[in-house]
Amino acid sequence: MPPLVRTRRVYDPPEPADGHRVLVDRLWPRGLAKERAGLDEWAKDLAPSTGLRHFLHDAPDTRAAEFATRYRAELTTPEARTHLTALRAHPVLTLLTAGRDPHAHHVAVLTELLTQDQG
Repeated sequence: MPPLVRTRRVYDPPEPADGHRVLVDRLWPRGLAKERAGLDEWAKDLAPSTGLRHFLHDAPDTRAAEFATRYRAELTTPEARTHLTALRAHPVLTLLTAGRDPHAHHVAVLTELLTQDQG
């Protein structure tokens, strides 16, 4: 059974319902002390590559679909697939990002991949 996946900003205080808290950004969030983040894991290996982040940043409104396609391709490596499988073992996951919209772009793709029925 796929996990329940929540998405939140890493700057928000941890909540008991968060389950396994995973930062899914490649860069550490500005101004945030590691102790305050309350993370169980920093999965920077599951974040989009630097080149892909720059690709999206240049034109987010027109490149979102292409970004999602390219990002899914980045997540097909054996290492990424193994990490995604390990995350699926948690009944509740909270994917954390420093972005203003915690449901946008790479977090949305990860949520989709993690909640797909693998049966």
